[in-house]
Amino acid sequence: MSKLKTAVPANSIKQKTLLERMGAYWQLYLMLLIPVVLTIIYKYIPMYGIQIAFRDYKSVRGMWDSDWVGMKWFVRFFSSPNCLRMIKNTVLLSFYSLLWSFPIPIILALLINQLRFNKFKRTVQTILYAPHFISIMVVCGMLRVFLSPSGGLINLIAGTSIDFLTESDAFRTIYIASGIWQDAGWGIIVYMATLANIDTSHYEAAKIDGASMFQRIRYIDLPELVPQIVLMLIMSAGNLMNVGFEKVFLLQTDLNKATSDVIAVYVYQQGIEHAKYSYSTAVGLFNTVVNIVLLIVVNKITSKISEDVSFV
Repeated sequence: MSKLKTAVPANSIKQKTLLERMGAYWQLYLMLLIPVVLTIIYKYIPMYGIQIAFRDYKSVRGMWDSDWVGMKWFVRFFSSPNCLRMIKNTVLLSFYSLLWSFPIPIILALLINQLRFNKFKRTVQTILYAPHFISIMVVCGMLRVFLSPSGGLINLIAGTSIDFLTESDAFRTIYIASGIWQDAGWGIIVYMATLANIDTSHYEAAKIDGASMFQRIRYIDLPELVPQIVLMLIMSAGNLMNVGFEKVFLLQTDLNKATSDVIAVYVYQQGIEHAKYSYSTAVGLFNTVVNIVLLIVVNKITSKISEDVSFV
């Protein structure tokens, strides 16, 4: 009669220490060391400059010898007459951009994935990718030409002579629409990579069962995309207050400031044009803190929602 082997409790197995694991996989930890060192050098070490927001910084006296003024610059910002308008414009422009721009790459990826001719699919993807590689300066120049009241393409089609860039009500539409045109194609890359890894047998089985194209998208494609959608949503929400400075600055005029006056442009004007380094740093720090709070909140919300998402 053979002896029965008794199961060894899992907690009795000796766990390797951190040093032992690092020694066993030292090549991976060595590769990890490179991005960690770069992150510390370029992201964390410069953070000591945040204290400028709490000092009356004078370049001739240096950072450490400048007077400590506490929350003076934050109080000045919140007391400024344009504070609420800038916060409102920044939030609305970012929120509307997220609301309209975020679903477009998902929809495009789902539609392109249904194409069965690979050559045509690659051509469509290339056409959609191309605008991403056009610089913001060129895009803004194109927008000024297309929206010109004299000979602009939009006015020629509509038979009008409206200077859209001087209309404050049109600024957000121009900003968001141009952003969708430029970045929607590039945004489909992550989703297309996910869809490409789906086992084709799922589609074949669905076709045999009589599933339509929309049913295959609903029950096969969308569930696979949920983790990527949640991740991209969290990353987008973390930059909710970071409105693209270049495009706003290049398209801003004195007549559309009612909707184009945002925090990023204000920081540039105060810090670079007027050399108010402490004040601009304080405003930028406030913007960053709001981003961090939004990131944490959205992360909590999406993590709970993603657990209950079902397309059945």
